[in-house]
Amino acid sequence: MPAPLRNLDTDMILSFHPNIVGHQNILCAGRLPNDQDRAAICQARAVILSQGCTETLYRMCRQHCPHVFPNYDTRFDFPGKLGQAQLFEKLGVPFPRTYPFGRVSSYREQQRQQDPWGFPCVFKFDWGGEGDGVVLLETAEALEQALQRAHVAEQSGQKGFLLQAYVPCHGRSLRVVVIGAQLFSYWRRQPDGSSFLTSVKAGAVIDHGSDPALQEAGRAAVNDFCATTGIDLAGFDLLFPDDDKGTPPLFLEINYFFGRRGLGGSMKYYTLVDKAVGLWLKGIGLSL
Repeated sequence: MPAPLRNLDTDMILSFHPNIVGHQNILCAGRLPNDQDRAAICQARAVILSQGCTETLYRMCRQHCPHVFPNYDTRFDFPGKLGQAQLFEKLGVPFPRTYPFGRVSSYREQQRQQDPWGFPCVFKFDWGGEGDGVVLLETAEALEQALQRAHVAEQSGQKGFLLQAYVPCHGRSLRVVVIGAQLFSYWRRQPDGSSFLTSVKAGAVIDHGSDPALQEAGRAAVNDFCATTGIDLAGFDLLFPDDDKGTPPLFLEINYFFGRRGLGGSMKYYTLVDKAVGLWLKGIGLSL
């Protein structure tokens, strides 16, 4: 059926976010958007979405409403870790040398029986967060085992992985979180500097204070990246090789779902999102 006509005179703010009250509020969790949702979107001047919104809902909002928060164009245009590697390359930002593969057969066809630059190297599934599906490989046998796991995953419909150069970072990575126009940074640091994974789930601790100059450099790099892409809600993981203060940080990945402990917990996170939405609405001449 044809799309409803837009009401160009409305200042209505529509919220699909369960914790942000708009002039009209709709919950779309667990279902696809329908014609009633689309009609409401067409009547809105601004739409507020949750972190977990589907691509279908997001695309509908972008098609029928001039202002949508958060901006997930990049999330859905460059999905997964493979898409992010493509994005990093397209924008020319520094990131670890990466070889993406859509299927295990693609790897086999290129006859990569071992990592092109040797070992150690890093294997990453296209999906997952907090270090899930990320393995440090030190032997050809370990690589073969990872490929076998990828083959099993393909049987259930989960495809794609990448091989990436291993970057020594003394057991820590910098997380930079963007929430609207706000930027926050902190280290995730392993007590043992030789540890590979630096996620909190893997035992890393939050460190807000160390190396403020490196943190500033990381925030500046992310700020420039977001100015180019429009990203306004995400957690970026950056590496500083051997803590070298003379080189720019390497972009590791973008997390559109991210832990909140480093921000002060979920309640603090929701406060920050609420503030970001308020500033965003003010910037387009609206308010709740």
